[in-house]
Formats: sequence, structure tokens, C-alpha cells
Amino acid sequence: MSSAYIDALKMLARRELSEQQVRQRLARKGHAPEDVEEAVTRLKAERALDDSRVAAAIARTETAIKRRGRLRVKQQIQQAGISSDVAKRALDTIFEDVDEAALLEAALGKRLRHGRSIEDDREFQRLYRYLASQGFESDRVLKAL
Repeated sequence: MSSAYIDALKMLARRELSEQQVRQRLARKGHAPEDVEEAVTRLKAERALDDSRVAAAIARTETAIKRRGRLRVKQQIQQAGISSDVAKRALDTIFEDVDEAALLEAALGKRLRHGRSIEDDREFQRLYRYLASQGFESDRVLKAL
């Protein structure tokens, strides 16, 4: 067993990582490119490394726990180095079960506590920027505000 494989297993034991993340971390640890390739190939064959599973896990976390919108979730998945077609499949699967309007209302409610209303234009703009940065589409944000 190569030390790159062992190091990768240790990384994956802590949390789900994409193929690109594993490659980068093994390279940073100083493993030779051929050892990294061998370790990744073996991990994929053993199904310990699966980008579609990682994409689904990121999407679930971002929507259920962090209450983020589709655009932000897609960005987080792509930052993990997962291809756009795998990201799209994960997004479509997760957002089948998620009420995006309720997600947006929950994010807005987090900022407007105790049933407060928007007091002025400055607060409106601040809320708009916040919701847009959380990955909600601008037309939905405007409608909610």
C-alpha cells in the first residue's frame, strides 16, 4: 500500500472530499504525481471517492443547514472541483424536494426578526445584497422584499 493511498484514506475518513480536493491535498503533502494517480484510481475503484456523492452532500448541507439558494449551492459545489454536469444533477435532485420560496423566506426572516418590516431604502438594499449573496435569484428576491 502506498503512503499516498493511506493519507487519502485518512483525509476521507474525516470528511467527504472531491477527487480534485484529494489530488491537491496529496500533492501539497509532497506525494509524487504517479503515487497520487494510483491512489485516486484505487479509491475510485473502491467507491471511497465519488464526486456525485460529494456534490449531493454539499448541496444538502448548503440548503438544509445554511439555507442558501441554488446559485450559491452551485458555486460551493464547483469550488470543490466538481464538474458542472455532476453539479447540475446534484442540484436538480436536491431542489426537487426543496421549496425555494420557503428557503428564501427563512433567509429573509433571519434578517427581519420579530416580524419587523423594511424601514428605508438603505435597509432594502442591504437585504437585497444579502439575499443575492446567499444564492437567490434577483427576481425572486425583489418579489420577496
